[in-house]
Amino acid sequence: MSQNLNNNVCNENSFNVIFNKYATDLHDFLYYKFGDHLNPKDKVQEAFIKLWQNCKKVSPNKAKSYLFTIGNNLMLNEVAHQKVVLRHKQQGTKSYTNESPEFVMQEQEYLEKLQNAIAKLTEAQRVAFLLNRVEGKKFKEIAALLNISTKAVEKRIYGALKSLRTQIEEL
Repeated sequence: MSQNLNNNVCNENSFNVIFNKYATDLHDFLYYKFGDHLNPKDKVQEAFIKLWQNCKKVSPNKAKSYLFTIGNNLMLNEVAHQKVVLRHKQQGTKSYTNESPEFVMQEQEYLEKLQNAIAKLTEAQRVAFLLNRVEGKKFKEIAALLNISTKAVEKRIYGALKSLRTQIEEL
């Protein structure tokens, strides 16, 4: 390299010289060693970012070694990450629960009761209740949607809750 390079690569000109000299070589090294699927271009950029962040610690004659070591480590970390992702995908979701068959049956019966009770509500009560409890809309939003007052929405929802409580003991 030229003599205007100091003890480190913090000088912008020095850094540009190093970038122009080693960027393509580093990319090719990472590409040939790991392939294109791990995106070697990104790892080259990350390696140069790390070089710039640690520029005071790296002398120009050690820059190539530093860049190739950092680039290689970044790719190895990505390979390890991809292995974890693959292992997680292969495991899938668990197909069992800790719930007893009795609990599952009671849950199904409860849901059937709830659906029947909701079906027995007046249409106005059912619409207001479902907009509030299922879709999470506030009373003002429901009032605006249905072109009614907020008090009317409150009355419909409270009427629905009262009706549901009388029809289902578990509520």
